[in-house]
This record gives sequence, C-alpha cells and structure tokens, in this order.
Amino acid sequence: MEFTKMHGLGNDYVYVDCFRHKIENPSQLAVKISDRHRGVGSDGLILICPSQIADVRMRMFNADGSESQMCGNGIRCVAKYVYDHELAQANTEFSVPGMATMPHALRIETGRGILTLGLDTNRDNKVVRVCVNMGQPILEASLIPVALDADQVVGVTLQVAGQELSMTCVSMGNPHAVFFCEDLDAIDLSVVGPLIEHHPLFPQRINVHFVKADSPQEFTMRTWERGSGITLACGTGACACVVAGFLTGRCQRVAMAHLPGGDLELNWSDTDNCVYMTGPAVEVFSGVWPD
Repeated sequence: MEFTKMHGLGNDYVYVDCFRHKIENPSQLAVKISDRHRGVGSDGLILICPSQIADVRMRMFNADGSESQMCGNGIRCVAKYVYDHELAQANTEFSVPGMATMPHALRIETGRGILTLGLDTNRDNKVVRVCVNMGQPILEASLIPVALDADQVVGVTLQVAGQELSMTCVSMGNPHAVFFCEDLDAIDLSVVGPLIEHHPLFPQRINVHFVKADSPQEFTMRTWERGSGITLACGTGACACVVAGFLTGRCQRVAMAHLPGGDLELNWSDTDNCVYMTGPAVEVFSGVWPD
C-alpha cells in the first residue's frame, strides 16, 4: 500500500489515496502506522476517498484508532494532495469576507459536512497555503457535547487535579475545551490533558487547549489532542480558541494563533458566522507500507 506523509504545522498524518487503495480496517491500520517506533510515525491516519457529493471525502483516524469528525491541519493537507495529484478540478475562486480571493477552490466531505477550501499555489503550481471555511462554531452544550445543564459553556469552573480552571467549550465538528491562563509553562499538559479528555462531563471525550492571550490580535496555545496526546498543532482547536477568546473578551474575531508548530491565521467572520483558518500544508515523503 502506497502512502504519503504530510503535515500542517507539525501536526503530521499518514495519507492514503483510496481512489487506488481499499483499506479494510482503518482503525487497526491507524494504530500500527502511527507508531513512532515501529511504524511510519504520525498523529494519525487520513484516508482520501471518492465522494458522491463533493470533490473528495476525508476520513480521519487518531493514533489510538478512534475516528474523528474533523482535523483542521489534516484537511489542508488533503486539499494539497488532491490538487497536486490532480484527483479533482479546482477551477473556481474562493472568497473570504474582508480578505483576498484565492484562485482555486475545493469542496471536501468530512464528518462535519462539506467544507470549502481556497488554495494558494507557487510557481511550480503546487499548493503551499490553504484557507478552510470551517463552518459555524457550535456553542450549545448538548451538541458539543458537554454533560451540563446549560445553554452554553462559557467561563464555567472545572475542578481537575486539585485545581479550579475556567473553561469555555466549543465544537468545530469535534469537541474542544479551552482554558485561558497567564503561564503556559506552568501547565503540566501530560497530566491534566488526559484527565480533562476523559472527564465524565465529556461523553465523547474532548480536545484540551491551554491558551495565553498575548494581545487582542494574537494568542499562544498548547494542545492535548483527543486520541493522540500532545501535538504540535490543532487546526480545529485554534478555531475554537479564537471563538472562546472573543466570547470571553480576550481577543478579537481576527487573530493570529501561535502554536508549537507554527502560526495560523483565524477569522471568525461576523458576516456569515463562519470561522476561516489559513495555514501551510507540506508533503514530507512517500513510501510503501508492507501490509
């Protein structure tokens, strides 16, 4: 089976072209191929599949084999692969409210629904930068889901490991818990991350982000990703953080997210209520998996 290793800000996945390959047990394959000592090594497995309703369909599996609805960094790489390998046409333009128009657009089917992406290419006509319309954030507690008797979860206290943390929850097709703090280095993410991920309040587990608001236009974040652990970047998480930052008065709708793997440009549009995320997509290498 041929595969391609790609990453968005160091959030790395193994990609398989399912136009050419049939994967019988993707959950099992995700665990094996993601192993950083005995496999290729990645945060998970992403399948690029045919779609009846969009240009392609994306299926995403975490390193533990669990399937997730969406991955912001992963979908940018799917778009790059589809365009660079000519799996679909991208002849229409992509517009973002208040931003420049991109020359190419793709529609990708995900667990969140169909998302539209704009592509920037270099002189060799290869995709280097992708903007994703991530859709409207979901704020209703029951839909995130969070097991609280509340309409929204904004600035709610959560007790974890003897600490009281102020939490805001957002779904971007997958669930996120955002915690603002002043000192990111003081957070032992390897300890509190799994405790929050598996907290009884979250029936589908949750992605965990600790965030420092640097200014109204930028913030720095660290992530414990559901099913994968500490990752260098989380695209859906960055989108959730800009929403949480605006809801709690810490940042504006347009902001730059600083992640360990690099930066993402975010725009929670007040025109259509959608979150637009822009960042790089990089192909690392290709190979053949013996199974």
